[in-house]
Amino acid sequence: MSKLVLYTLHLSPPCRAVELTAKALGLELEQKTINLLTGDHLKPEFVKLNPQHTIPVLDDNGTIITESHAIMIYLVTKYGKDDSLYPKDPVKQARVNSALHFESGVLFARMRFIFERILFFGKSDIPEDRVEYVQKSYELLENTLVDDFVAGPSMTIADFSCISTISSIMGVVPLEQSKHPRIYAWIDRLKQLPYYEEANGGGGTDLGKFVLAKKEENAKA
Repeated sequence: MSKLVLYTLHLSPPCRAVELTAKALGLELEQKTINLLTGDHLKPEFVKLNPQHTIPVLDDNGTIITESHAIMIYLVTKYGKDDSLYPKDPVKQARVNSALHFESGVLFARMRFIFERILFFGKSDIPEDRVEYVQKSYELLENTLVDDFVAGPSMTIADFSCISTISSIMGVVPLEQSKHPRIYAWIDRLKQLPYYEEANGGGGTDLGKFVLAKKEENAKA
């Protein structure tokens, strides 16, 4: 098997989604940390790899793949023993794609609107409208979970993508269990994965704590 190198930061939700996928596939990744807060992603050697200077980035023996969803699809398509994590059936695949776009366009985007202002712009407040946007995204996910997993009765890469974001934002914008029982049941199902805590659980909790600590630090500045 070719050498798989992942440029990553474990706190980053998209990076953890790729880590979950690799674990599910039994793939070993050589991880190279890119610290966004210290500007590693803006260094010339990294910008050459990814002109958009975002993480994660996968280097598969010289083949460079950027963007977490693209990386996950690539890994499953190339290395998966079957297509269960990213089905070839056009209807099933469409449901997975829909959930992936929901994650990037709604869940992650609304989390980012809160986290970026604190981590990169020194803000110490979270505007109420941004909290409401996140709460609305929780409601949308709750309504989406009509099956055990976000794209149907079976686990797919869409679950890895969505859980990486939800596990991070829920530590900052509370996710009420009484209002979102389906989400909590879904989280519990994913926590049963033997690799969940290593690949995502700790990182999700740590990111939420890091953002809150940074928020307090900014308030004192």
